[in-house]
Amino acid sequence: MKIAVVGATGQTGQQLVSQALQQGHSVTALVRNPGKLTVTHDNLKVVEADIFSEDSLKLHFKGQDAVLSCLGFPISFFYGVTGYTQSMMAVLNAMREVKVNRIITMTSWYTDPNSGSNSSYFIRFMLLPMIRSVLNNMYEMENFLKQTEDINWTVVRPPGLKNTPTTANEFLTHEGYYVPDENGLPIGQSVSRGDVARFMLSLLNNNAWMKKAVAIITK
Repeated sequence: MKIAVVGATGQTGQQLVSQALQQGHSVTALVRNPGKLTVTHDNLKVVEADIFSEDSLKLHFKGQDAVLSCLGFPISFFYGVTGYTQSMMAVLNAMREVKVNRIITMTSWYTDPNSGSNSSYFIRFMLLPMIRSVLNNMYEMENFLKQTEDINWTVVRPPGLKNTPTTANEFLTHEGYYVPDENGLPIGQSVSRGDVARFMLSLLNNNAWMKKAVAIITK
């Protein structure tokens, strides 16, 4: 397939670009700083783009089969985070203009402010409050997508991201804000970035999670 990747220079984005190329896809990586993407390949085109500008994006979305987003934005204690919603609005508008109608994006477990009550003490009282500004804007973006009817979107929600090797392990999935065991408690708390990329790419030829948000973790 022909895919456009935004957030391609992030740690998960680089994994996604590499795996997509290995799988034979043609990849256009939209980046702010082309020097940051170290991968080179005949089927890789690296272009400079502004993720908040639909005019900038639509030039590179034209002719693509799908858009995959691994965008991440830093936490902000004072001002709140807006990057997820603002970039998604620009991305969707650009997609509409050039008639691309499939997007796969990633957020996180626990985006819903009430969803962390079964998590461990450390996650619930230390980690989640620290990253809440990011989770809140991810949650807003998810809700914005839920109101989008004309584009086929999927939100992938991984737990904590680790820079460990990609596995071939089976995925456990749940249409919710984390993956629960039979008692409703979270199964594990982290996943390899490479596995998140692997799951996102698997959705290119799979309609199972169309217009849904899915929490994932590996077995």
